[in-house]
Amino acid sequence: MKYSIKGEPLPVVICDLEPNEVMITEKGAMSWMSPNMKMETSTNGGIGKAFGRMFSGESFFQNRYTAVGGIGQIAFASSFPGSIRAYEITPDNPLIVQKSGFLASESTVELSVFFRKKLGAGLFGGEGFIMQKLSGHGMAFVEIDGYAVEYELREGESIIVDTGYLAAMSATCTMDIVSVPGVKNALFGGEGLFNTVVRGPGKVVLQTMPINAVAGAIRPFIPTGN
Repeated sequence: MKYSIKGEPLPVVICDLEPNEVMITEKGAMSWMSPNMKMETSTNGGIGKAFGRMFSGESFFQNRYTAVGGIGQIAFASSFPGSIRAYEITPDNPLIVQKSGFLASESTVELSVFFRKKLGAGLFGGEGFIMQKLSGHGMAFVEIDGYAVEYELREGESIIVDTGYLAAMSATCTMDIVSVPGVKNALFGGEGLFNTVVRGPGKVVLQTMPINAVAGAIRPFIPTGN
């Protein structure tokens, strides 16, 4: 498979597939494709895995697209202004992504639910108790809200992340929550009561325009009906 990512901040990834190559995506992610791309909708792994994907923010069913009879092309567009990033998934390098962050992948990549080991991080850290795990092997495409900034944390290194700004991290990273120090800081600082701490080793992908921040910014300007 060959691919190109075009059009930020409203990006699309265009994939050119060899004959019989297969890609998977969630419902509604396909934007355009060549006539020889065959679509099949299935639970892709059974009812159990389908329910797991649903809890992680994706749909119950997945669509499989196969290039039939020759080279095929298919495009997947982001659902929100931002970035699309490509990541090579291997058995020893799975990736944890934010809820609904998965866009599309080669069929050899498996999407499953990822639960936080520490309940506090999910309830108060702002990133959600349930995330998505991409495992197996192959290329995967992830949606990023806004611009993506990547850090490579060494063993013992950490970074403090505000609510919603964590887009993805290596499965080798761990995360926890810490309270904002000081009563005045917590109550009047405008940053909330808790932050998420991500510790290495591994890659951390941050995003500059999380959807929840955008929603909060425009909420005062949305008229309410009587």
